[in-house]
Amino acid sequence: MPCLRLVFMASAEFALPVLAALLDAGHEIVCVYSRPPRPAGRGHRERPSPVHAFAAEKAISVRTPKSLDGKDDQAAFAALAADAAVVAAYGLILPAPVLDAPRLGCLNVHASLLPRWRGAAPIERAIIAGDEQSGVTIIRMNEGLDSGPMVLGESVPITAETTAGDLRGALCGLGARLIVEALDGLAEGRLTPMPQPSDGVTYARKLDRGEGRLDWSRPAAELERLVRALAPWPGVWFEHQGARIKVLAAQVVEAAGTGSPGTVLDDRLAVACGAAAAEQGALRLVRVQRAGKQAVAAEDFLRGYPLPQGSRLS
Repeated sequence: MPCLRLVFMASAEFALPVLAALLDAGHEIVCVYSRPPRPAGRGHRERPSPVHAFAAEKAISVRTPKSLDGKDDQAAFAALAADAAVVAAYGLILPAPVLDAPRLGCLNVHASLLPRWRGAAPIERAIIAGDEQSGVTIIRMNEGLDSGPMVLGESVPITAETTAGDLRGALCGLGARLIVEALDGLAEGRLTPMPQPSDGVTYARKLDRGEGRLDWSRPAAELERLVRALAPWPGVWFEHQGARIKVLAAQVVEAAGTGSPGTVLDDRLAVACGAAAAEQGALRLVRVQRAGKQAVAAEDFLRGYPLPQGSRLS
């Protein structure tokens, strides 16, 4: 197993197992690039990204440029003389001089089965769309959006119970294993990147807080997938008499009676969905949260906030 000089470029917690795996494999991390610290918490004190904090604990040099478009930043990157750069949920666009600097290129750990779900939110979009599988693809990056040639890939199933958190956990572990295999294979000449298929390209646009509002005119199955994909962030919610209530877990049930979309159908918080609620089923809200309160099971919520049969949610 060759020991490589690597630059690691990441910010989100998703990337931590990947960095740990590279260190465990004996590779030299000559520098970590991460997003600049951001204000967070009640005091709005600047806080480093999870990857930045981890690297600092390991005494690895960290750089936090706001962009890599400047010639000085590009020259500083090239001067690291890296064999490869590993990129995972970084957040900055890499210009051509950066992509071309490492001997083996810049390798991205992407959380989808490319070419499906290129872009910012592949985990959540796969669940929302009802995909039956996801996975990780290791690509050699080019100037396109997740369009570079593929080095390795592997799938994982998405079940009817899989949440975004579940899938993220499975994929970050898978990505950690695959990037080590990909680096070994490229360094030893056993792997050759292959172009992505031209068919089946989809784009996972960035998540927007507004899309978490439950549209009761949609089928219950679609809304249940939305809850699994977007809870707890950016959050799924409805309104009742001006109060916003988050939904953290839900399930599709047979509609007990009829009602227009958004109507509470029973005393267990089943809500009518779709234009034909009896055919589409209802959405039972399992775990909810009022503003400023703790998340609770629906039965506990109803003791303090009654929503009797016939109540209308918006």
